Amino acid sequence: MTEAVELPPAPEQARDVFGDRFADAVRYAELLAEAGVQRGLIGPREVPRLWERHLLNCAVLSEVVPEGVTVCDVGSGAGLPGIPLALVREDLKITLLEPLLRRTNFLTEVVELLGLDHVTVVRGRAEEVMGKLPPVHVVTARAVAPLDRLATWGIPLLRPYGEMLALKGDTAEEELKSAATALSKLGAVETSILHVGEGVVDPMSTVVRVEVGESPGGVRFAAKRAKAARTGRTRRRR
Repeated sequence: MTEAVELPPAPEQARDVFGDRFADAVRYAELLAEAGVQRGLIGPREVPRLWERHLLNCAVLSEVVPEGVTVCDVGSGAGLPGIPLALVREDLKITLLEPLLRRTNFLTEVVELLGLDHVTVVRGRAEEVMGKLPPVHVVTARAVAPLDRLATWGIPLLRPYGEMLALKGDTAEEELKSAATALSKLGAVETSILHVGEGVVDPMSTVVRVEVGESPGGVRFAAKRAKAARTGRTRRRR
């Protein structure tokens, strides 16, 4: 049996970041500290640093997400960064994409409990849902995989001229450099490293931004998307 670890009080910055949704952010933190640990979604050692390292670290991603766009959080896990982002940005339409049943069950419970009407939970892998989910403006991810592998899953889900925003740590610059060739083949036209959350988290959150052109995922994925679209039209006509 997992030993309970006490969740520390929310820091003052959390009130400013989450605003009217502060109480919901507290409830989400409690759910992570309780059910999240019990179900093996996060480790008990993460509980003391849930606010700074997880909720606030993810919420500040909102600084670089455009207004009113569609977002797909790939490999959402326990809802990071998707749920903190949803709490601070009700203008976004967010899909939490996660392949594991126990995680999607948790995500569905959280979304319903917190009344996040602009959030949808989808069970599946990124490579399985391409063509089944509408392409999005922004793909987000955190601690899912090295950048080159993450890009092969996330970029094909984008609409033309969309962007992938990946929360990374100290390895961001190194990962971006080693992934350069793969990103180019996937249709990336510009990359950058951003630092967000000044005055909220220390150190600031590091975000790798990958912007794509008119063919997200490159030529191979453009053909797969076209085939999926044709299949979808045929099914609708029937």
